[in-house]
Amino acid sequence: MLFSSVTFLYFFLPLTLAAYYLVPRGWKNHVLLLASLVFYAAGEPKYVVLLLLSALIGWLHGLYLTAHPGKRWALVSGIGWNLAFLVFFKYADFLIGTVNGLLGTAIPTLGLSLPIGISFYTFQNMSYIADVYRGDCKAERNPASYATYLCLFPQLIAGPIVRYSDVARELRERTMDWDGVSRGVVRFSVGLGKKVLLANTIGQLAELTASGGSVLLSWLRAVAFTLQIYFDFSGYSDMAIGLGAMMGFRFPENFDYPYLSRSVTEFWRRWHMTLGGWFRDYVYIPLGGSRTVKWKWLRNVLIVWMLTGVWHGASWNFLLWGLWYGLLLLVEKLWLGRYLKGGVGSHLYVLLATVLGFVLFHSSTASEAVLELGRMFGLGGLPLWNETGLYYLRSYAILLLLCVLGSTPWPKQLALRLRDSRFGFLLQPLFVLIMLILVTACLVDGSFNPFLYFRF
Repeated sequence: MLFSSVTFLYFFLPLTLAAYYLVPRGWKNHVLLLASLVFYAAGEPKYVVLLLLSALIGWLHGLYLTAHPGKRWALVSGIGWNLAFLVFFKYADFLIGTVNGLLGTAIPTLGLSLPIGISFYTFQNMSYIADVYRGDCKAERNPASYATYLCLFPQLIAGPIVRYSDVARELRERTMDWDGVSRGVVRFSVGLGKKVLLANTIGQLAELTASGGSVLLSWLRAVAFTLQIYFDFSGYSDMAIGLGAMMGFRFPENFDYPYLSRSVTEFWRRWHMTLGGWFRDYVYIPLGGSRTVKWKWLRNVLIVWMLTGVWHGASWNFLLWGLWYGLLLLVEKLWLGRYLKGGVGSHLYVLLATVLGFVLFHSSTASEAVLELGRMFGLGGLPLWNETGLYYLRSYAILLLLCVLGSTPWPKQLALRLRDSRFGFLLQPLFVLIMLILVTACLVDGSFNPFLYFRF
């Protein structure tokens, strides 16, 4: 079930919020857990048992590590179970295909469908077990509360990656007031608009230009996808944070206008911040981080970025995408960083690196990515432009401009000024109503409503 669907907006969400607000405080987690399981089952019924089994494994390992502090084998066991689920369901066919390609064998693939959200909830499970082992948080003794944490439908499917310590207090006792709920409704509406009005629409340009035919068309496709994935994913994160606020939770931020970055290092401090923080705290620092000899530091960076790449998908193009950023970060640390002092040049460098990187990300295979990158730079005898490319450029020029403006803080700054104005108490409800009307019209009228991070 998508947040940006009529079923969710007009049936699931109103019924869930009504039940959630009406039941006594002690029953709110139970209502939320039940709603989360129904939400997950609507899209992936056969893997609900896997989700609950993951919650049980995390909860039991947390209890054991609390009763027996420092037992490293229990940490390894908890991490191992989660990695086993992730590798089996997400990477088994990729590994089998790789072995077949290298050795000429014919091992049959398993043909398993990917459980929705498994990359997110297994990471949350592993972070909890690691935090209990390190003494950074206390184990949750109530199994229903822990299952509620792991299965929370606002962030279950595509994050942000919420650590148990982020919501531990709120799982036990959270305060809901009108101000928090209203902020949550507005934040959800902003994310919904990003997803449906911007991501879906600019995504159609990416689809229309897929056939190529000129250098201009290839660049239009790459730029359109770069904008689509930002509004798609940041819009989903906004909706998740807004839904959490409606229910008394404060989820961590996941995006901070990454396309304004002046270096790739800064970009990854602003893009998918909860994933970057997870790899920093649970992989990079335990490996030694930067406080080690130089070759080990280089190794640590490359390991983290290879894992970041394959976390997004079981394909060689994702591995190359991760290595692309790992190498850029190393170049910045070792040499280029001293020249990135801000200004137009630094921004253009980051935008070019990001667009080229997302060509790797968007392609189905590594060879397809290489061909597309070649077309963007005029290889293969393509003309610089053709009538089709000029037509799409003219047709989508205003939308492209709106997306560029939407990826800056200007709309938020304007919204804050209007909120604090004399008529702010009227403008916010009016904004939510207009957004709901526009989104509903788009959803009823069109069928193009993908969510890119469901792949991961």
